[in-house]
Amino acid sequence: MTVSYTLKVAEARFGGFSSLLLRWRGSIYKLLYKEFLLFIILYALLSITYRLLLTQEQRHVYAQVARYCNRSAELIPLSFVLGFYVTLVVNRWWAQYTSIPLPDQLMCVISASVHGVDHRGRLLRRTLIRYANLASVLVLRSVSTRVLKRFPTMDHVVDAGFMSQEERKKFESLKSDFNKYWVPCVWFTNLAAQARKEGRIRDDIALCLLLDELNKYRAKCSLLFHYDWISIPLVYTQVVTIAVYSFFGLSLVGRQFVEPEKGDAQEPAPVLGDLDMYVPLTTLLQFFFYAGWLKVAEQIINPFGEDDDDFETNQLIDRNLQVSLLSVDDMYQNLPLAEKDPYWDEDLAQPPYTVATVSETLRPSFLGSTFNLRMSDEQDQSMQVEASPGSVQRPSTQTPLLSRFLGAGAPSPAISLRNFGRSRAVPRTPHLLRFRDVEVGDSEAVDCIEEEEAATESVDKALEP
Repeated sequence: MTVSYTLKVAEARFGGFSSLLLRWRGSIYKLLYKEFLLFIILYALLSITYRLLLTQEQRHVYAQVARYCNRSAELIPLSFVLGFYVTLVVNRWWAQYTSIPLPDQLMCVISASVHGVDHRGRLLRRTLIRYANLASVLVLRSVSTRVLKRFPTMDHVVDAGFMSQEERKKFESLKSDFNKYWVPCVWFTNLAAQARKEGRIRDDIALCLLLDELNKYRAKCSLLFHYDWISIPLVYTQVVTIAVYSFFGLSLVGRQFVEPEKGDAQEPAPVLGDLDMYVPLTTLLQFFFYAGWLKVAEQIINPFGEDDDDFETNQLIDRNLQVSLLSVDDMYQNLPLAEKDPYWDEDLAQPPYTVATVSETLRPSFLGSTFNLRMSDEQDQSMQVEASPGSVQRPSTQTPLLSRFLGAGAPSPAISLRNFGRSRAVPRTPHLLRFRDVEVGDSEAVDCIEEEEAATESVDKALEP
């Protein structure tokens, strides 16, 4: 069963995630404790061998090997390789969940399109939605071990009510070397066409809408099947696994405490703080993080197994069948009486709040990030000026240094060093400019802009050294 802790982290508080560390089911401790104990035992055996069983000459050789292994372990790009791999696996894990077929949209279309309160109409609606559920059961039997254990043979599928004996004979009479989960979808289309001929589906638009929803449903079944067929390339999984195991294999030897040799210039004498760590805490933490990262990918690379966090496919099958049959049968034309809502005579509907949430009404509604932005009080900055592209030069986007080499355009006033620190200079561009073609009556606006440019040039010449 999937481990859900959403309610525990609904609010950010002190030590919010700390309460999750004490859980066992679905935890990293449950996944990793065997490998962790094996690593500790091997490290302890090597440490005991070095300290108690080796001679002085053998210790010297072991120290050289340990230094070599420690240097070699640092050359493995473990964080990059493992991090990219786990990201790929997590994205694939969520994509597989979103590809699980759900009949919610299809059952609403069936209930609205296939008419008739008699036995024939009810039979058509229930059969159509049963075919859709049968297709999902067949594809889930192919990818999920839980579903396969629940329906190991087609007899179990028939006994569960997803398929009749006659339909099973038709299904098994079709000779194909490939998975036949798509057969109920073809039955669905043929039965929908028959319902159209009988007038149960009143127009071709409703039939087209029904078949479109079926195609979306069938596409998810196909996508789910192909996710099971096409895995992450095996070479990538092997590279990541070898990288992790190699790193910690070298760490078993390289992270051992070895005494420096006397008279060795390359090996500094021990200083204060260089302790003989019988228990390598940092190495154990590193193993816990990296190996735990690999175990996370191992658990979710195929979420249709029987791990603690794998998908509850059997419960999904139960839910889909129950909800879909209720929608097309018991709820068909079974509507509550239409009544006026409580806000019928009110202009603004305002649902009530409880005492625990009434404080939220004191907060103003969000109207946009610039709604409360204070604009300049100067009227000149808010004046709209009509100008033509021919009479006004657009500001250049080149820097002064770049303009010297390219020889094009005037320097941009926004980044020119001459304008640095200028506070009262006339702005080169007004606050709002609306460019359009020169028309009759625009001569005054053009003269105003030319006067402004002349004033700007005079100020620039006065500021030049």
